[in-house]
Amino acid sequence: MGVLDEKVVVLTGAAAGIGRAVVRRYVAEGARVVAVDLSESVQTLADELGDAVAPLVADVATWEANVTAVELAHERFGPVDVFVGNAGITDGARALEDIPGAQLGAAFRELFGVNVLAPLLGVRAAVDDLIERCGAVILTGSYAGEHAAGGGALYTASKHAVLGLVRQLAYELAPDVRVNGVAPGVAPTRLRGTRALGQEASDSVLDGTREKLPLQQVPEPEDYTGIFTLLASAEATAMTGTMVTADSGLGIRGIARPGGRVRPVQTQHSA
Repeated sequence: MGVLDEKVVVLTGAAAGIGRAVVRRYVAEGARVVAVDLSESVQTLADELGDAVAPLVADVATWEANVTAVELAHERFGPVDVFVGNAGITDGARALEDIPGAQLGAAFRELFGVNVLAPLLGVRAAVDDLIERCGAVILTGSYAGEHAAGGGALYTASKHAVLGLVRQLAYELAPDVRVNGVAPGVAPTRLRGTRALGQEASDSVLDGTREKLPLQQVPEPEDYTGIFTLLASAEATAMTGTMVTADSGLGIRGIARPGGRVRPVQTQHSA
């Protein structure tokens, strides 16, 4: 038996990266998942995991998509116990001064539409189920939700907003629904860029990242799934309004060295 037996989950941003890894873990723990993503590749989850997954290709920044996801959950599995708002896009760490003023409004609306509005719409669409089932909400934050330089001005502001959503929704929905978040640092995945800025998907891990991390390892998407599982389970009944930091130690990184026992790389010079 898994810790999520018979739980019905709606999870956005499910096609790749952390979202896809969490879908796999949730199914292994006994959950049934409506997996939502704008990418058609989300449909392959049903081939991989069978009837425990109901894929949905949809734009989570729209009300209609979130209503459809909840309706699909009812049709296939039953009322929603857990909503995971994981969908997100990046601004490619674009500095404000490098964004043409004429593009700024459209870029803001696009990025905040996915990173901030979408989880609000998802929770609202599922809120009646979540209250009735004494369910859980989990939102994916970021290291950038509490620090500068984890992205550009738009991305950083959006992830600070997600932290605010976790805290405010935890207050509003208590005592019936627990609301928490997970704030990853780095994970090897490709993030969709902001199209209003002409950006395509890009690798989220840059060359040299591993050496800058106190733990000296770039986590795999699967390394985050235990936290998402905990927050969805009865093991976290004392937790709400919490953003769980999982940043490989970025928040405590040193100036001279990333970690106290990290040996500096010796530069070799040719004669």
